[in-house]
Amino acid sequence: MSTFNDFNLIPSLQKTLKEKGFTTPTDIQRLTLGETLSGKSVVGLAETGSGKTLAYVLPVLNLLKTLETEGNPITDEGCPRAVVVVPTRELGEQVAKVFKEFTHETRLRVRSVLGGTTMKLAKRNASGIFEVLVATPSRIHQLLEHGLRLKDVRLLVFDEADQMLDPGFIQTATRLVDSCPPHPQMALFSATISKVVEGLIGNLFSSAQVFKTAGSHRVASTLKTQNAKIINGERFPVLCKVLKKDTQGGILIFTNTKAQCDKLAALLEENQFDCAIFRGGMDRQERKQNLKRFCDKQVDILISTDLASRGLDFKDVACVINYHLPQDMDNYLHRVGRTARAGRSGLVMNFVTERDQDLMDRLARL
Repeated sequence: MSTFNDFNLIPSLQKTLKEKGFTTPTDIQRLTLGETLSGKSVVGLAETGSGKTLAYVLPVLNLLKTLETEGNPITDEGCPRAVVVVPTRELGEQVAKVFKEFTHETRLRVRSVLGGTTMKLAKRNASGIFEVLVATPSRIHQLLEHGLRLKDVRLLVFDEADQMLDPGFIQTATRLVDSCPPHPQMALFSATISKVVEGLIGNLFSSAQVFKTAGSHRVASTLKTQNAKIINGERFPVLCKVLKKDTQGGILIFTNTKAQCDKLAALLEENQFDCAIFRGGMDRQERKQNLKRFCDKQVDILISTDLASRGLDFKDVACVINYHLPQDMDNYLHRVGRTARAGRSGLVMNFVTERDQDLMDRLARL
């Protein structure tokens, strides 16, 4: 399958794809679309920025619109036909946006129930008649206690499954499956094979076909890597030299802790560098506004913990700087996946101390 026209997609989806200039599917889309469109459960493992979201958005909308046109529209309130589970609120908002870009023609309804909102709002969003529900695990778990019904779910999706960090997530996932009709079609997408992903495959996806792109669990081929040796912990002078260079795009800087994030932001502001912070523990509206400022290019520098590494699709990040390197390879791959997305080029700069040598050795083997 070399183009989207080769897949059996309904005309309204084909029209939107054409309008958006999407002609050639990515590797993960090419591998999984045919199977998912035919009603089979799949596991898709692919590098960040590889188009995993569209790999399930298209089959979901294709299935639900087909049911409607065949005379089987949804009629029950608070009873979606497709559920997409995502690890974070920010990713949920992003996924809902992708769905809605493709519903202008299909006229299907997408709702979201995400962490950080009140239960009153979540209940209202999950009420009435709608087809697709995008949810974070804790919120959908709570809503199941308050009347949400999954008796008509035709397709259940777990997106960015390796970032489901709650120790009880597999139990929540099992409950979701048990709340659906027997043997629902399911899809799981992930950038890496974490313990959670292994558990989900073993418990819920044992009969699903697994598709793995050549670039999965690797850095993108369009990513350039530079390592800066840090002596005696003197990171900031090195960072200042980097930031004074002309960069065609945004700069995303990662630290390992919230305290490091705040400290670095204060240092940058003292030295006349305009920046924004994106981390856990912030006021939800402030965090959302800071992310918007960065995406809208009002500020060129965003400082974050690993919260920004999980599935967010930044359109114009030219450089990722690991001001503090993570110790975990999966976290590293997620961080650097915020640039060099969808075939674009990008740069990652690692600030390397003696304590980071083990990670550097593992990276060299990649």
